[in-house]
Amino acid sequence: MTAGLPADAQGKIVVFGAKRIRRIWHEEQWFFSVVDIIGALTDSENPRDYWYRMKRREKESSGIELSTLCRQLKITSADGKSYRTDCVNTESAFRIIQSIPSPKAEPFKRWLAQVGYQRVQEIENPELAQQRMKELYQEKGYPADWIEKRMRSIAIRDELTDEWKRRGIEEQRDFAILTAEISKATFGLTPTQYKDLKGLDRENLRDHMTDLELIFTMLGEAATGDSGVS
Repeated sequence: MTAGLPADAQGKIVVFGAKRIRRIWHEEQWFFSVVDIIGALTDSENPRDYWYRMKRREKESSGIELSTLCRQLKITSADGKSYRTDCVNTESAFRIIQSIPSPKAEPFKRWLAQVGYQRVQEIENPELAQQRMKELYQEKGYPADWIEKRMRSIAIRDELTDEWKRRGIEEQRDFAILTAEISKATFGLTPTQYKDLKGLDRENLRDHMTDLELIFTMLGEAATGDSGVS
């Protein structure tokens, strides 16, 4: 697997209880949406307003600017668009939680520590990340032979991405352009057109491919990697 990239990076939402917590992989660690954390701990109808008042209250009482713990990162909103919002890593999240009077605080701290620890385990043992992904697909009801093809397609994609990086390609936009070219050569459609054809919105296209589609995708990406096309 590509070093530093979590197995579940494409699914950037984790769940605490029934609350969805958005997160983004940035500088080799997870950053979590502050307003989502507040929403999970307080059940506030307006977490953004709660966060605003909380920062002001903390500044007045202790002189601490909670905003300095945050990074403004682009994260996907409910409307499908990405906006800059306050995000914190695990360490800063613990500090912010201390300022929230909530009976859910301790369970949330344990949950947050577990989420972070799983990633540490995956960095030390990439096979563990693959196993967790495999279990996730099993829980979703995918057949075993499809899962094996999907796992192989991920490995081939990682190898191709590594090859592109060795050739100096770093921007996400450039990866998208190259991926679109491979898709057009393989299926006659860009990934966006393919998702429209399948009636998909934000779902992962490859998770909705048939066995044959996965095989053709693997062949296209493997051939591109072998040919050294950049």
